[in-house]
Parts: sequence; C-alpha cells; structure tokens
Amino acid sequence: MPEVDAAQFTIGVFQDVVWAERGVEALKAQAFPTQALSIVAKDTPETAALVEKIFGGQAARVIVPRLGPVVATGPLIEALDGSAGSLGRLGLAAALKQVGFQTHDGHIFEALTGKGGVLVAIRGEVRSADALAILHSFGGGNAAIGAWTGRL
Repeated sequence: MPEVDAAQFTIGVFQDVVWAERGVEALKAQAFPTQALSIVAKDTPETAALVEKIFGGQAARVIVPRLGPVVATGPLIEALDGSAGSLGRLGLAAALKQVGFQTHDGHIFEALTGKGGVLVAIRGEVRSADALAILHSFGGGNAAIGAWTGRL
C-alpha cells in the first residue's frame, strides 16, 4: 500500500451545488480555512463554477473509476493522488481507505457523489467534531470522520 498523508479528514456529501455552497460558507464562517477544504464532484459547469468561486481557480479534472470525469481540489486530493495516483487508479471508495475511512463509508461517499452529490472534506484533527456538526447541520449526508493520525 502506498504511503499517504496521515492527516485526518472529515467528509460529508451534499445533495447538490447549492447545498454544498451553503455548507462551505458555514465552515468558512466558523474559521475553517479555505486551504483545509477539498471538493470532489462530477464534472459539470455548476461544480466547476463552485470550485472557482471557493478556491479562486479551476479544479483538476480527473477520470475516476465508477464516477467518470470529476472536478477535484484540495488537500484530500493531494493526499489521495500524491505520487501513487490512487484516486484515478483505484476509485474514490478504495482510495478513501488510505486516509482512514472504512470501506462502507467510501462506498457510500462514492455512490452519493456518483448520483450528483458534492463531496466536501475538511482536513484537520483538532476541530473534526466541529466540522462534522457543521456538515450535518447544513445537509452533508453521511458525514464521517476518518481515522485519527497515528491510530490503526
């Protein structure tokens, strides 16, 4: 198994771009920095516009097994893709295991994203519970926290 970033991520999947934008704005209002955020979503004009609005630039476009073309940006993508290219090679569900998510969580995130949902991830162990509460409060379905750093 390739080495990946051991940072903890909190993930939720929003039903669409409108809900995702509300969730991201709520995270930012609670002082979660933009550089800690990641987005994975099917490649559409709306998701590309969301990424540009939040991050001020274009997202990478990746072909992901079982999802097809997606827009993807942020530290989660850096941790998954790194030198191993896990996201584009293994798919979202399998790649998420490398950053501490259970197999069933990965499959749920992949299925929701495949149905047009917008996956939002926040990097950082210190405020994971806060991030989880915000994701749930603003419609982030099946929100979960990955394994803590150093935990097997």
